[in-house]
Formats: sequence, structure tokens, C-alpha cells
Amino acid sequence: MTGIFINGLSGKMGTSLLNRSNLDNNIFICKDIDDKEVEVVIDFSHPSSTIETLDAIKDTNLSIIIGTTGFDDDQINYIKESSKYRSILFAYNLSKGISILKDSIKGFVESNSNNLSCRIEETHHTQKIDSPSGTAIALKDLVEFSDSKNLIKEIKIDSKRVGNIFGIHKVIFFSELEKIKFSHEAISRNIYSDGAIDAAHWIKDQKNGMYSFENFLNSEDLL
Repeated sequence: MTGIFINGLSGKMGTSLLNRSNLDNNIFICKDIDDKEVEVVIDFSHPSSTIETLDAIKDTNLSIIIGTTGFDDDQINYIKESSKYRSILFAYNLSKGISILKDSIKGFVESNSNNLSCRIEETHHTQKIDSPSGTAIALKDLVEFSDSKNLIKEIKIDSKRVGNIFGIHKVIFFSELEKIKFSHEAISRNIYSDGAIDAAHWIKDQKNGMYSFENFLNSEDLL
């Protein structure tokens, strides 16, 4: 049984987390962050609220999963500093499908032998504040890191905010001769909730430090 406190419970992600947690018999939702049964905080809120939550738990050993995006450099540094005292899973995207997408892109870029350009297209709902998305930035960083041969000549990100779209990411490599596309579309925000809830059972048992969603998924592969 894992005791979870949801920061941002009244928001859309908070509602999704609460609904999806009802499908997991090993989850107990705590109404107060000071509840003695809380083991993990799941945070999909706002950067300032996340920092306030980290302050609130600074004298505890609670773990935290941060799915919030839009942090500035100082806030990210504060999160990193906080990871010295607790286990933190910090991820711009908690979808297992996005992790598979990243693996596919990494493999392609590492094996590529042609000069290519890259365009990353991301589309989200109109209420999403940060642009480009944290996932789009992470995909750009992944392409740059994987391109050890320096064959990707440019990487551009195009961002759109339309309707009630939960997240579409496309990574397109192209030249005058060909076009290669990788894509992922979130049909429901429940995929992020499911990823966070699954990871909550794991992060509570980890040593103090900063963890990625891939760290969690790779640990599953070893079980």
C-alpha cells in the first residue's frame, strides 16, 4: 500500500489522478500532506506551487513525483538541491509511449549516416501555459545528444495551442531525398496519471536523488 498526496487535486490532472488511483487497490489517497500515511506527493500543478510544496516537506522524508512543466532555471536548481534530501522523480512527460518514442528516435539518430534537418511539432490544449512543451525540449535535447556524428544540421520546434488536445508530438527528419517521421498522440490525460501512479510505488523505496521516468521504466525491465 502506498500513501499518496496529490498536489493540485482540484485541477484536471488532479481529478484524473484521483479517478485512476481508484483502479489501484494498493493506493491510498491522503487528504492532507501532513497525514502520517503519506509516502509520496504527486505534483501536477504550477511551478510556484511545486516549489511551495517542496518547502512544505523539507523536514520530512517524503518522496515526490513532479510532472509540472514551465520551471525557470532557478526553480530547476532548487528541485535539484531538494533531491539531496529526498527521492524526486522529475519528468516532463509520464507516458510510457513517449519513452518508447524516445528510444526509437535515439536509435535512428545513432544509426543515421545522412545529413538531415529536424523539425519537432508539438500541439497541446489552449490552457497549456509553457511553449514549447517540456517534452518537445526534451526531444530536441535527445536528438542533439544522440547525434555524435553531427549529421543533424538544424532542429526547429513548432508549437501550437489548439482546442482540448492532450498532447501530440511529431519528430520529423528530412532532406531533399526523404522524410522520416516519429509521432505520439495522447488520447487522454489518464496516460500521465497512470504513469505517475505506477512510478509512485517505486520512487518511495529509492535513495535520495533525482530520477527520470526512464529510470523507473528501466528498473521494471530488470524485475
